[in-house]
Amino acid sequence: MSKASVVILALSLVLGGLYGGPRHAEAQEGYGEDIIFTKPVKGVLFSHKVHVEDSGLSCNLCHDKLFQMSALTAQEGSDFNHKSFKAGKYCGACHDGKMGFAMDAQCAKCHTGVKGLKKAEKKGSKK
Repeated sequence: MSKASVVILALSLVLGGLYGGPRHAEAQEGYGEDIIFTKPVKGVLFSHKVHVEDSGLSCNLCHDKLFQMSALTAQEGSDFNHKSFKAGKYCGACHDGKMGFAMDAQCAKCHTGVKGLKKAEKKGSKK
């Protein structure tokens, strides 16, 4: 586990304890819908369901440390790219191959392609 991942995990545990413990999907109704990032490339899908409900992660693990609560705010930053991810920012804080899957090994999990993008848009994801 990278130093950044350890720090984020430790902070989430400490802050979670200070603010009533980790909030899991049961306590997080309305935790968010799928997000379709359009920058720096179009059609990168982020699923709140997969991260919160399926994996049991708390919202405060990422918000407001790695991502702001407002959808798509991160993609407006000039550093929202793979270079920053590899340095442990944004998605790269967890998707380093040690904590989550390595982002450069399973591209299709996030990069949905044209068919996946159209399906997500029909489903009503935020973009």
